[in-house]
Formats: sequence, C-alpha cells, structure tokens
Amino acid sequence: MKTKIFVDGQEGTTGLQIHERLALRPELELIAIDPAKRKDTAARAACLNAADVAFLCLPDGAAKESAALVTNPNTCIIDASTAHRIDPAWVYGVPELGADYRAAIRTSKRIANPGCHATAFALAVRPLVQRGLVPADFALSCFSITGYSGGGKKMIADYEQTPLPEALKSPRPYALGLMHKHLPEMRVHTGLVNAPIFSPVVGNFYKGLTITVALPLRQLPVAPSPQALHHALTETYAGEKFIRVLPFGDEGVLDGGFLDVQACNDTNRCDLAVFGHADQAVVVARLDNLGKGASGAAIQCMNLHLGFDEGAGLAV
Repeated sequence: MKTKIFVDGQEGTTGLQIHERLALRPELELIAIDPAKRKDTAARAACLNAADVAFLCLPDGAAKESAALVTNPNTCIIDASTAHRIDPAWVYGVPELGADYRAAIRTSKRIANPGCHATAFALAVRPLVQRGLVPADFALSCFSITGYSGGGKKMIADYEQTPLPEALKSPRPYALGLMHKHLPEMRVHTGLVNAPIFSPVVGNFYKGLTITVALPLRQLPVAPSPQALHHALTETYAGEKFIRVLPFGDEGVLDGGFLDVQACNDTNRCDLAVFGHADQAVVVARLDNLGKGASGAAIQCMNLHLGFDEGAGLAV
C-alpha cells in the first residue's frame, strides 16, 4: 500500500517543489484536491485527514487553520510556515542539530520545517555554543545574501521582468527594522540568550544562500583559534550525509578568492566553512534556499518520519 501525501498550498514556490519531487516517487500517492475547492474548508479537511503526511505550504495564519483541521491522530503534519518553529509542541525539522532532534522527527506527528536563513545559522552556530567556544550570551551578528526565489511569487515576478528595473540589478539589503521573521528560531535552536543582529541581502539570482557570522576571537572568553572552530564543526557533523565542512585554509574551496553562493544549488546539502586568523574569524554556511532551506528539508523530515532512507529523492 502506498503512503498517502497531501500538499496544502502546492501552488506556492515551496509547495510546488515538494509536489513535483514527490510525484516522481512510486512508493507515494499524492492526494489531489479539486482546484475549485482549494479554499473549501470541508474539502481541505478531508484531504488532510486522509493523508499519512500533510505538508502545509501556506502563510502563518492559514497554516494554523489547516493544522487545526487535522483530527486524524495518524496524520503527520510538516508545516513550512513560521507559525510553529518555536512551539514546544512541535519538533523543529533539522535532524543534524542533534540526536534528540532526529529521534523526535521520527516519532512526532507535528514537525515545523525550518526557515532557510535559520537553518544555515543554526548549523553554523549551535555547535560552537554547545562546546563553549561562543558564550550563549555573546552578542552575535550575521549577514546573509540570498536569491530572490526566497521572496515568493511576487518577488520572483518582480525579478523576472523584461527589461529588469535598474533598482533590482544590485544587491538589496532588507528587513532593516532588525525584526526578520526567522530571528526567534535562530535564537532558540542555537541556545543563544539573545537573537543575533541579522542583516539579509537579496541579490539578482534565482536561488542560493550564504550566511556569514563574524567572530572577534580575542573578545571571546576562551579566545578560540579559527582551527578550533573548524574542528568543532568537523567533529559535530562527522557522518552527516547532507553537511559538508570545507577544508580549512584550502584556497580550492574558493573561486579566484571568491565564495560561490550558488554552489549548493539543486542539492539538499549545507556547506560550512571557517575563514580567518588569530584575531578574527568568519563562519559561513551555504545552501540552496529552496532545497535544504525549504522543500528538501521538508522531504528529509518526511523520509525520517516514515522510516525511508533519509536521503531518498534528495541530491547531495
């Protein structure tokens, strides 16, 4: 018997990618809803409760409404919105953050899919906080650069105009009120006392993302070396299929001195790198914001929960 899957909100960027990827897997049966009834509560409830796994690819408010429609205790919900990412009743969907995260994903019926920036930040910072290299109360700051697909359909349409408006040709900082919606999960799932100062930038390319965390090493209590940071990441993620810690001090990881933001595109991989010297370092995390940062992460969680190979249908 095939496993039944329903994607509530498959018309959006993440929902469409999940639907397209899962349609290729013969062990799964995708539940279809009549397009005319996508907003019909009873029709949606029927599809949600008929599914073994239901993906919610909706705005926060709509995701909460859909979750409330699920009365079948056997239906696992994987919510791609920000609505439940720090809710203690929901499991955070990044298995690489620890054995407890992976075990909970296997057993929970409520899984919150992480944000793209937050995934990269947590994978880069959590091991350093856990090992005492960065104090939990240290004032961290980071910036990101990301492709425009993370902004959804409207932003994609804006960037794909012909001709492209001059204002969209250059990188554009945003969320300048310092209240980005990923900040709560960035704090909670790294163990930080305070959220970092976070400055994201959107660029004129479709997908790909890096976050960069700056560390003034001499101001940290244990004054770690860049090599110590690299060792902590390497040891933490040893054996993780989708995490690659790039060699320290190897110019081969750069392209003429530049880091390629899009090198993880079309994979479910996150690359981590440390650069710097005795006084200062930066920790960089790179991923596909539509892959490990969205649909790929959701499918990885589904695979884990259903007992499939964790990497089924996902590229490294």
